[in-house]
Amino acid sequence: MQRLVSLGLLALLVGGGYTFLRGISPAQVGQAVTTASGMLQGSGYSQQPNYSQQPNFSAQQQPYSPPQFVTGPRQSAQPVAQQGGVPPTIRIGTFNIRDWGPKKASNENVMRVVGAIVRMFDVIAIQEISTQDNYLIQNFLATYVNNDGRTQYDATVSPRLGRTTQTEQYAYIYNRATIELNPQVDFVAPDQQNYLSREPHVSMFRTRNVPPDQAFTFILINTHTDPDEVEEELNALAQVYQQVQRLTIGGGAEDDVILLGDLNTAVPSSEPYGQSRSGRPLEPSDLAGLSRIPSIYPLIRDRSTNTAGNKLHDNLLIQRIATTEFTGRSGVLDLQRMFNLTRDQVKLVSDHLPVWAEFYAAESATPGRMAGAGDSSRR
Repeated sequence: MQRLVSLGLLALLVGGGYTFLRGISPAQVGQAVTTASGMLQGSGYSQQPNYSQQPNFSAQQQPYSPPQFVTGPRQSAQPVAQQGGVPPTIRIGTFNIRDWGPKKASNENVMRVVGAIVRMFDVIAIQEISTQDNYLIQNFLATYVNNDGRTQYDATVSPRLGRTTQTEQYAYIYNRATIELNPQVDFVAPDQQNYLSREPHVSMFRTRNVPPDQAFTFILINTHTDPDEVEEELNALAQVYQQVQRLTIGGGAEDDVILLGDLNTAVPSSEPYGQSRSGRPLEPSDLAGLSRIPSIYPLIRDRSTNTAGNKLHDNLLIQRIATTEFTGRSGVLDLQRMFNLTRDQVKLVSDHLPVWAEFYAAESATPGRMAGAGDSSRR
């Protein structure tokens, strides 16, 4: 069973060779990224969701029961028992690609960096897509991600969201060899009281590199809070999180719900980005109403996630008692070191850094393991 290479090895592979903003060719990029990320080939099923048929979270509404996943060919989907009892892993990430619109999309060097980042993940949540181009993400995938003819990434993109004319979209980009989207659980969470500047994008996924009856299924809630209304929006997100937990899917509720994105938590840091902070770590109590969800836990706690190196904005939150598939490994990608860029060049990509966490691909692969034991933000 092939597995993704570790970030340490990946850093060695790409740290000294990627000079995207200094003229490396697309062919070199494709070859280097393929070697570094070790992505699997495969095929899957996905379709654009029907946003006119969102579940209603009102108390009177009957439980939402969409169909099961549509299955298809799987890459190396062998029982875990035949793999020596050790399941493969997947990497889930989140990245606020600041103001990803026509100007940024036209910068080939920047897009090569973004494409290389995407291919390091099995599924990555994207925030701040700011364009009227309905084909921006698909064109990006064709040109900078799937351009080697072997990798097969796909995406689901939200409608344009926001209270003003400056709307944004969310996206999930996922490797179809290892991840499958449930098209019936792919919607924008209702916000009838208008607490949120941008309603979260909720999608359900399942791993494809183990048999379906052993696959890790999970729901992601992709969010980007308003920096001027952080506490109010974190309180509202707590309600969204609990509502998503109550969804009935295939006769039962999904216990693995992961909230990820740009939370704009303003825990200060004086250390270089991606490095350990000298101040106190982020605690659940810093998450306002989210902290009242039993065993909620931020996987990034002691590292800055912005290019200025002074804020911990981006994160993945899990319930430790539920998501025992978390391996204990998470962190922040140091783009400057990994891609041999200057700080100014990194800022051309975004003012945020990608953050990540690793999970076993088999459901409840490590029963009883508590995520967060030890240093959950170690590289």
